[in-house]
Amino acid sequence: MNDSTTPSVTIIMRTKDSEDTLTQALTSLFSQTFQDFELLVVDSGSTDRTVSMLSSFPHQLQRIAAADYFPGKVLNAAAEEATGEILVFWNSDVVALHSRSLENLLIPFKDENVVGAFARQVPRPEAHAWVRRDYAASFPPTSPAAPWITLSLPLAALRKNAWMEHPFYTDAWASEDTEWGHWARQNGLEIVYVPSAVVMHSHNYTLRQLYGRRFVEGEADAVIFDTPASAWQHIRGIAASLVLDWRHAFHSRAFAELAMAFPRRAVYHWAHFRGMRHGKKRRQSGVGDARHGQRVVLERYS
Repeated sequence: MNDSTTPSVTIIMRTKDSEDTLTQALTSLFSQTFQDFELLVVDSGSTDRTVSMLSSFPHQLQRIAAADYFPGKVLNAAAEEATGEILVFWNSDVVALHSRSLENLLIPFKDENVVGAFARQVPRPEAHAWVRRDYAASFPPTSPAAPWITLSLPLAALRKNAWMEHPFYTDAWASEDTEWGHWARQNGLEIVYVPSAVVMHSHNYTLRQLYGRRFVEGEADAVIFDTPASAWQHIRGIAASLVLDWRHAFHSRAFAELAMAFPRRAVYHWAHFRGMRHGKKRRQSGVGDARHGQRVVLERYS
């Protein structure tokens, strides 16, 4: 894609105490076949070696306080500063597994009707069995991606002019990528899943962390989709997930995970239900503190 017709590209990377993964992420980025980009890093109050580690790579740095980190607002501010016609969002814990992953991610933008693209994610080697199952279902090796994945920002790209038409929402703390992808679908705009842009990315959340993550996702689902908070639906979700988790654990011989399957899925669905109830109340009243979800998440990561 390195020719005169190639649109300019800005890579936007968010960091926060990322020293464990940052070198891998940046080394894989600067090993890509496509290198005609600027790198804009937004650091939200790192207290480890993250900022000093960045000095080994060409970049521009924005620093904000940890308390000011609100995903939609942070991404909008970074996108506003970006000079590229294509905005590429690359998480600081994402490792490209192919030297052409970035180039492949950008190829769909040769079609002027394409406003976005997102990569295939495969879990880290240490990922729990249930995480591996979820990723396999969400990001298959061939297109299309799972229907519930409208966009996924660990590695994704958007046309800046499309983002200018619809910046990331700030009505809830999480799922800014889901909301943007949903908006694109509702308006007949094309977002492409690119399995050949393959990266490694996953998290083994503790139960406390999982509660926080799923709470804000539930809140976001209620705000974005106006989805009803059905306790019965979540109970059925627990049962269905357990069957699949146990089956996958047996097949993958991850027997140690069998005992954790029920508490993990109970937290997974209960937190989502609680978040949806909170989001539903906020949507109905038209008011509410959008930072409540932020507090729910961050207090479980401290």
